[in-house]
Amino acid sequence: MGDVRRPWVPVWVRAGKAGWPVAAAVVATVVQVVGTSVAARHQGERVPLDAWGYLLLVLGPALLVLRVRYPAFTVSAVTAVTAAYLWAGYPYGPAFVALVVAFFSAVQRGHRRAAWIAAGGFYLLHLLVSYAVPASWLRAPGREAVGWQELGVTAWLLLIFVGAELARFRREQIAAVRAAEEEARARRSDEERLRMARELHDILAHSISLIHLQAGVALELLDARPEQARDALTTIKATSKEALGEVRQVLGTLRTPGAAAPRTPAPGLERLDELVAQAGRAGLAVTVRTEGRAGPLGAGLGLAAFRIVQEALTNVLRHSTARTATVELSWEPDRLELTVTDPGPPGGGDAGGSGTGLIGMRERAAAFGGTVDAGPGGAGGWQVRARLPLVTKGADA
Repeated sequence: MGDVRRPWVPVWVRAGKAGWPVAAAVVATVVQVVGTSVAARHQGERVPLDAWGYLLLVLGPALLVLRVRYPAFTVSAVTAVTAAYLWAGYPYGPAFVALVVAFFSAVQRGHRRAAWIAAGGFYLLHLLVSYAVPASWLRAPGREAVGWQELGVTAWLLLIFVGAELARFRREQIAAVRAAEEEARARRSDEERLRMARELHDILAHSISLIHLQAGVALELLDARPEQARDALTTIKATSKEALGEVRQVLGTLRTPGAAAPRTPAPGLERLDELVAQAGRAGLAVTVRTEGRAGPLGAGLGLAAFRIVQEALTNVLRHSTARTATVELSWEPDRLELTVTDPGPPGGGDAGGSGTGLIGMRERAAAFGGTVDAGPGGAGGWQVRARLPLVTKGADA
């Protein structure tokens, strides 16, 4: 609904809700005028309040309306008005409320120097009026110098100063905490975006590479050997269906709270045989060798290992003329070493695929404290070696 204006709501209340400091200015005006009028009844030695006195009592709080946009000017102007009221000899009382509010606002908004200069100047004027300026120069006689009273005034002013500084420190601390939380949220969002980008890249790059190769085979054999072309098309159908399911699972992380959770577990090394079979249907014969006793892998680390092998085999299909590859799994008590070797020679591009695929493999390994190295494997081939610790900190091991 739009902004419905209610005529019976006071204007300063509406302004206060809108974020304007009018309400505080009105409250300060009421406190100064009413409180000082009551206090003046017991101060016969002071100059009675007249039109100029009431004007000064109202003018100080009225300037508070500007304290948000112009805090330094406001504290200086309110100090001048309050000093004029003090010099004129009008009654004491809550006539300094506007000055306290202006001082707090200036300190809170980072104008500490202006606030301290204004407060120091006002206190100096107070001392001059009370103890130094001849009584003949004043409209009302100065007070008799009493040490304990002056000590009380000083303590009261110091209390205001300390309160303003503590409030400023608290405000800065809250702002720092909020900034840190916002930065953490942005970092988590970036990490999630990069994770999804890696997942989609690995899924689509592998599947589309297989589909591309099988589509080329089907086109070549469609007329001469239709049965083999049928096998290629069947492979394309199965690969595209599997890729579609995995993409839906990745995008399921963006589901609304009421949507159903993914039912298919994330792939791991237990699906390595399926990956080898897919590569075989694409014409790449993959040999798997295992050394050591396989240890347990968490879902996150298992997915990372699976994607690294998947991306390495995809690079062989895309960037090498070799039709064979070797996957070696070396299990050690504290880590797993994955090695994918392509005998080469390279095809139309770099055998290792030095683009986003290699970056994604390294990011996946780094998330668990591991590393990925890629480089020539001898005899014109290419080799990818990943070292994944089985005991990780801050990750799903």
